Amino acid sequence: MSASFTKSTARNIFYGGAVFFFLLFLAMTFDTMQVLPKRDNRANLTDSVARGKHVWETRNCIGCHTLMGEGAYFAPELGNVYKRRGPEFIKAWIKGQPTKVPGRRQMPQFNLTDQQLDDLVNFLKYSSEVDTAKWPPNIEG
Repeated sequence: MSASFTKSTARNIFYGGAVFFFLLFLAMTFDTMQVLPKRDNRANLTDSVARGKHVWETRNCIGCHTLMGEGAYFAPELGNVYKRRGPEFIKAWIKGQPTKVPGRRQMPQFNLTDQQLDDLVNFLKYSSEVDTAKWPPNIEG
């Protein structure tokens, strides 16, 4: 080890790095707090969307699907399913499960009411309108 690299030098590098990265963390936090309100779609948050999120959570949809890149990768990304398929297709698809097609992964039948389906579709519509910086990268999720 070099004689010029002392304990004092190591301590100064450590503290200098700690201060630098702490300031970087604060700057990134400030930037995020400025940008998020412009991207999060909070103006369109309704009671129906909140009920739809409750349906999403209580049926553990994220256990198979991803939403905005978060969740399991067993089933398709649903962040843009509203734009891809539309509300009537989503409702018909959920009502028609399981399809019983051999060799295909199957979604369970949740026996949702029409109100629950409408709320879930509204939640997916809301999710599709959040500015996700072009996520997912392709239209099919």
